[in-house]
Amino acid sequence: MAQSLCKIYLHIVFHVKTSSPKIDETHLGRVHSYIGQLINSTGCQTLCVGGVSDHVHVLCLLSRNETVAHLVEEIKRNSSRWIKTVSPDYREFSWQGGYAAFSVSQSVLEKSLDYVRHQKEHHKKVSFRDEYIQFLKLYNIEFNEQYVFQD
Repeated sequence: MAQSLCKIYLHIVFHVKTSSPKIDETHLGRVHSYIGQLINSTGCQTLCVGGVSDHVHVLCLLSRNETVAHLVEEIKRNSSRWIKTVSPDYREFSWQGGYAAFSVSQSVLEKSLDYVRHQKEHHKKVSFRDEYIQFLKLYNIEFNEQYVFQD
């Protein structure tokens, strides 16, 4: 039997729906930890989960048996259900419909990990909107700004 050898690092970003309550800073650690557990349960490997009250960044190693779309669906569906149990304030919580996923080169993995770990400091200077658009442009992803931030 032939072996499938692969090592694909992913940087995934998704946002809280605009009509949804934001995640309170006191709950962020638990939310990020739970998302990390969900990633691992798919056979992928969590490297780092970070973000602020309105969005999440994930760095992970994609399993050779998993698709990006299914991984994100599992993360968002299950974390949304779980977040609603954390506090009555999250009864109406939901993630936006879309997401962005970018490949990460081994050569910039440490820099990417550092970036995700320091989201709170980063967003004192840069808005999520600007950050997201910078990523889309960096990766040459065609987009219509009018639709990028719709729920």
